[in-house]
Amino acid sequence: MDTSPQKEEAQGKKVYVSLSGLPLSFHLEWPFHKSTSGADFWVLHADIALENSLGLHAPVAVNLSATVREMMSSLEPRDAEAPVINALRKEVDRRQIEFLKSGKRVPLQFSSRHYDFKRNKWVFGKATDEEIGLLLARKVYWQTKMAGGPVWLGDPTEALYVETSTAHVLDLAQKLRRQEVITLEGEWASANATLMAQAEKFESDMRAALTDLEQKHAYERG
Repeated sequence: MDTSPQKEEAQGKKVYVSLSGLPLSFHLEWPFHKSTSGADFWVLHADIALENSLGLHAPVAVNLSATVREMMSSLEPRDAEAPVINALRKEVDRRQIEFLKSGKRVPLQFSSRHYDFKRNKWVFGKATDEEIGLLLARKVYWQTKMAGGPVWLGDPTEALYVETSTAHVLDLAQKLRRQEVITLEGEWASANATLMAQAEKFESDMRAALTDLEQKHAYERG
């Protein structure tokens, strides 16, 4: 594995993108702790930051059900981080999370709806190759803009979110490389000028997704 200083630095902040086009970063306050309310669940406090915004974020309390706890290897980050991030990202894609400059911590149920017991795997929704390719392009753009590069496309969290393998994600990244949108070194991508020239498109996608989310929550408040 490449452990150059540049790549170690790039690993410091990870930007994940919703399928709707919102760039997100996650602060997870490990460890999970047993609920003090007497209910049979575990809690992890987290904060979802909407990147490229003026401080918009969503503080949440991830409530892990006893059913899901039983089938998880552990509640340590190595086993729980990817599904937690993707459960939160899925709620953003479902427009269930509202971003504010301040706000009360919102409970979020990390339940068995994200787990396929028949296939014994996490499931967050199957994406098409076209959707995955766009997700990767957006990820490289936003990670480069907000934190610098190179960008790790071999992150298993990404493959898990779109219900595919890391190998398939990297195959699709090769398509972006052939289009001269990115350069690729193993599992690491760097943005080319062609990609960064699409800034208005990616940022327009973000504005449209945020507007859609805000209108949904405004309607629910009446």
